[in-house]
Amino acid sequence: MGGISIWQLAILVLIIVLLFGTKKLRTLGTDLGESVKGFKKAMNEENKAEDAGFNQVEQKQNAQPEQQKTKTKNRLNSCLILVFPKFY
Repeated sequence: MGGISIWQLAILVLIIVLLFGTKKLRTLGTDLGESVKGFKKAMNEENKAEDAGFNQVEQKQNAQPEQQKTKTKNRLNSCLILVFPKFY
């Protein structure tokens, strides 16, 4: 029909092997594999750097004094008592 059959694909692979040779194809495959490994390694290093920056910001935010947190909590409770006196 309109697609490539298995025989056409086999003939195409045979022609490519005859033109380039197995040694050249092997080195191309090795080079391609190494470049993919390098790309993945670079992406992982970039993600680690972003995570380290995020963790530093998160630690600064979590370092708020406990008193400030309780003050905010007390203010919120007093506002709720004023708004909903029947429930308290």
